[in-house]
Amino acid sequence: MSSLQTLADITTAEWLALALIFLAWFGIGWLVEHPPRARPSVTILMQAYRRDWMHTFITRTPRLFDVSLIASLRQGTTFFASASMLALGGGSAMIGNSGAMRELAADLPIATGHIDLALKMLLPMAFLANALLKFIWAHRLFGYCAILMAAVPNDPDHPEAMHRAEQAADINGTAAKSYNRGLRAIYFALAGLAWILGEAALVLATLITSATLLRREFWSQSREVILDRRSE
Repeated sequence: MSSLQTLADITTAEWLALALIFLAWFGIGWLVEHPPRARPSVTILMQAYRRDWMHTFITRTPRLFDVSLIASLRQGTTFFASASMLALGGGSAMIGNSGAMRELAADLPIATGHIDLALKMLLPMAFLANALLKFIWAHRLFGYCAILMAAVPNDPDHPEAMHRAEQAADINGTAAKSYNRGLRAIYFALAGLAWILGEAALVLATLITSATLLRREFWSQSREVILDRRSE
């Protein structure tokens, strides 16, 4: 069976389910990064704290805490990049092993051929590939941020101190944005696995994933804690 024939076998309901998951992925990402002014997301709230961090960094002595923190952020991106790469490698190996695909298809509670199953595995792999690229870029940006932080004078009266701190804050925020995009891609990669069980399962998994992401960004308890800036 050719790839064109396999694509032709995708039903209208499945195409709609695929459109839904990609629309949800893009729409939630846009909403999180461009929330209503009256209800900012956790991502946007944390941007303010990142900027406060860099402002405080100017006068902090010694700066060992900041060094360990930026190193921790880089380690987090390294972990998720490695995990995404391993998952991609495992998925590629499974698709290339027709015997294993037949066994997996036989164990599923629905009638799915190994070629159909291989096609459906491409959906979570596409999200994982996106996540890998985002984590790699976030790791590099956190490295840039570390260098910019090293260039920030440890003197608030220095004419370049605030400007360089602002530069470091901007790069830190951009790195965090890429990191968060990678995490969202992993969420939707997990949702994409549900396509193996059919289009209804894919729609349900997409809705659950979307609700989880929206709750954590806009209605979580952690958001209320982050939002409480009583000193202002």
